[in-house]
Amino acid sequence: MGSSPSLPAWEVRRLGDTTGFTSEQIEILHRRFLHLADGKSTMCKSSFDTIPDLKCNPIKSRIVNAFFDKRTLGLQSSGTVDEITFENFLTTLSFFQHMDDSHTKEDLEYCKTEKLKFLFRMYDTNGDGKITLEELREIVGELLSKTSTTEKTFSSIADAAMLEAATICVGQMLPAKMDLTGSRVHFLQLT
Repeated sequence: MGSSPSLPAWEVRRLGDTTGFTSEQIEILHRRFLHLADGKSTMCKSSFDTIPDLKCNPIKSRIVNAFFDKRTLGLQSSGTVDEITFENFLTTLSFFQHMDDSHTKEDLEYCKTEKLKFLFRMYDTNGDGKITLEELREIVGELLSKTSTTEKTFSSIADAAMLEAATICVGQMLPAKMDLTGSRVHFLQLT
């Protein structure tokens, strides 16, 4: 099989600065990317089919789609791309990494906000900037799909969650303004 090509040191530094990964993590993830992409410089959605931990994940499709979502990749339009580069792969993975207390308070707040926006986009399936009751029901259904729970129960759980959200904030839930106080995330209406 041979050794996989290494990234130039300047590229590793640049990627580390933009994603927060260490040089060692970037090299490991680059090898993993090349393995998943069969040595190519881009990867398609089917490349994720070989990841054992994703096979039984009830939200596998949402996770995989997040890697190909134009909004996640910094493109201003909604929709998806057919293939991603290593930099796209690494950027999306950076949303999943833990930020320790060695970062400044501003960096931690920025990172929290970006992660929440990322997660919001994962569940805003139609890209309209809102999570509707229908989308919430779909999410609950996916999460409980491996159980003996009925569709009526999915709807009841989603309805209760949406009702609770409605009592916390009045109006539509939008991702642009978020209050990160306490243990809850409050989505506030922009007016």
